[in-house]
Amino acid sequence: MPLSFAAECGHAGPFKMFLEHEKADPNTPDTWYGQMSLAFAAWYSHEGVVKILLEREDLSPNMADFWNGQTPLSLVAGNGHGGSDGHDHARAENLAHARA
Repeated sequence: MPLSFAAECGHAGPFKMFLEHEKADPNTPDTWYGQMSLAFAAWYSHEGVVKILLEREDLSPNMADFWNGQTPLSLVAGNGHGGSDGHDHARAENLAHARA
């Protein structure tokens, strides 16, 4: 849970420190919603954390959570949580194409 909590808080520096730990797995879902760190970072518009995660080769960015079957992309695109600046669609596109 610390990795997903760090992603939710959005502080890129501490998140990167957690992620560099040998036991940290960015694909491990949290125990409440089944969402990965990428989903939390995307939901709360923490672009720095999203970028750190998308740079990893071992990340599975299209993994759906077990709570409602949403992927990180669907969280951004469908729920309008791309930030307060009105660029939700652009952020969703960036997330969709970042690993393509």
